[in-house]
Amino acid sequence: MTQNIYDDAGFFQNYSQLPRSQRGLDGAPEWPALRALLPPLAGAAVLDLGCGFGWFCRFAAGKGAADIVGVDVSERMLARATAQTDAAAVRYERADLERYEPPSGRFDLVYSSLAFHYLVDLPAVFGRVARALKPGGRFVFSVEHPIMTAPRHQTWSEDASGLPVWPVGAYLDEGPRVTDWLAEGVVKQHRTLASYLNLLIGLGLRLRHVEEWGPTPGQIAAEPDWARERERPAFLLIAAERP
Repeated sequence: MTQNIYDDAGFFQNYSQLPRSQRGLDGAPEWPALRALLPPLAGAAVLDLGCGFGWFCRFAAGKGAADIVGVDVSERMLARATAQTDAAAVRYERADLERYEPPSGRFDLVYSSLAFHYLVDLPAVFGRVARALKPGGRFVFSVEHPIMTAPRHQTWSEDASGLPVWPVGAYLDEGPRVTDWLAEGVVKQHRTLASYLNLLIGLGLRLRHVEEWGPTPGQIAAEPDWARERERPAFLLIAAERP
């Protein structure tokens, strides 16, 4: 079973304080770029894998999606999502994403935000996603960029000029990485950019867009502390389509 760190009380409390937890999609700096990858949602059937607090499910409902399923392994996340959702089109299910079997050929959009880098058997998950899409259906997701998941110790250092240096190491050695992010012992799965792309290509999905996301100059002007995020891409955004 996937590590359910989000039901750890300490982790959940710390996660709940993040801007993206308190402000939802507007608190996620990568959201404008991710939103641009979405297909039209009016009347659509949508599956959100790793739905968390349900922010995207409620967004999809507001855009007229007809049938929205949010899936997450965390009871705490789903309890918050349920309490904050009153849209009739949205329903939530608790399931381990590595075992969840969505119905075949049902969805116009499968969406996931920052969940897949926790999963071990991603090829099986992507295979089920491909089968769940209708012909022409879109698969849009984000993960922590592989350059972020590669280090075995995520400690900043500085170069001779005092600029921050991200420790990029063992990039080609895929597998688990244990980090202390919001709590001790958080396990993430490192994969290369090529692995993500080749999984999709091997399933016959057509790549629509690949983005190594970093803040725009406008975002840095509004949030100067984000300037160091230009040192390396924070997120990987991908859109693919079932032919």
